[in-house]
Order: sequence, then C-alpha cells, then structure tokens
Amino acid sequence: MTYILDDIDKKIIKILQEDARTPFSKIAKMLNLSESTIHMRMKRLRENGVIKGFYVDIDPEVIGYNVVAFVMIKADPKKYEGILKRISEFKEVLEVYDVTGEFYALLKVRVKTREELAKVLDMIGNMDGVTSTYTMFVLRTIKELRSVILD
Repeated sequence: MTYILDDIDKKIIKILQEDARTPFSKIAKMLNLSESTIHMRMKRLRENGVIKGFYVDIDPEVIGYNVVAFVMIKADPKKYEGILKRISEFKEVLEVYDVTGEFYALLKVRVKTREELAKVLDMIGNMDGVTSTYTMFVLRTIKELRSVILD
C-alpha cells in the first residue's frame, strides 16, 4: 500500500531528515502551522509506516569500521529463506537484499579489519545451503545516502 504524501508531509519529513531532534514547536514555526497540526501529522505518518523510527546517524569510519564489502550469494533454493534469516542476524551485515539475476542475495557488510571480513565470509560460505559467494571490497565511497529524496 502506498501512502500519498502532501506538501506539508514532505516538508516535515525533510526537516526531520536534517535533524530528527527538531521539536514539533520549531517545525510548526518553520511551516507556519500549529504545533497540534504537526503532532497529528507525525502521528499519522508513524501509524501509516511512513516514519519507521528516529535514529542517530553515526559515521562508521570515525569509530573504526573502515572495511566495507558487498557480498553476493548463491544458495540451494530449498534452504534460501533460512539462510537469509540467519544472515540477517549477523551484526556485521548491515543490509540484505533479495535480488534477481545470477545471484540470489546481495549483502552489505561493514567491519573494522580485513581479518573480521574474512571471518564473516567464512561463516557465510560455510552455511548449509550456500553454494557460492562473490565478494566486492569497497575501495572508497563516492555517495551514500541514508534518507529518501522527496520531490
């Protein structure tokens, strides 16, 4: 189900994507609306799943998580769902995508060292049902967005 955002919803979301700590009172002043209007719209956006949560945006490299890799996986189709479930529980795996093409899944892995990456790759490669993996080591990140661009 698609939720249709109006211009006010989009403005509220843009403000919160810049700083999720922005008080409703400040948002109301910025948009020339009442605080209760902002409160009700935020409630509706949360209830409809548009806003899933509020998070702190940490720079992983500043705290030592400098190694990023994308891992593609081939698997036994009968064991695939279980593999995805187990891999999703790995703290080193930030993102898991079920994809089309030659490979079944695409993972984004972030760790502190190449040795930690090797351990994660060994854990994945040794899982029952994983038939092969292909790993791409990230040399540098050119663009990485954590927000949705609203028109």
